[in-house]
Amino acid sequence: MSDKKQVHAMRQAIRWGDMDAFGHVNNTVYFRYMESGRIAFLEQAAGGLDVQHEGPVLVTAYCTFIKQLKYPGEIEIRTFAGPPGRSSFEVTHEIRMVDGHGNADVVAAEGGGKVVWIDFAAEKSVPLPAQLRAMLPAD
Repeated sequence: MSDKKQVHAMRQAIRWGDMDAFGHVNNTVYFRYMESGRIAFLEQAAGGLDVQHEGPVLVTAYCTFIKQLKYPGEIEIRTFAGPPGRSSFEVTHEIRMVDGHGNADVVAAEGGGKVVWIDFAAEKSVPLPAQLRAMLPAD
């Protein structure tokens, strides 16, 4: 992640309903955790999201599962962003387990994807907003 910079961090509780029949957080929920971090960052960076005109879409997504997460517990989602292109940038996340002392040292999963800014009506990419671009690392 040398060309990326941390742009956001947040904590949230693991919910009972996040678990599956095997007693650990279901793999699909990790994508929801990453989505929560990504959207919180984008709302902060873009000054809110205007879902009527322009906004972000995720065009690729991936996740590497390292450690199981279980209820009850708390996680920290760290969001990192790469340098911007004209209308897109790479985003990565670390999902970390929070221990009983409030430390988030253990990485449970890593993932990310590519965010493209689009005009929803035209269904075409448009340049990233200047306010968002300013929060991304330089080329």
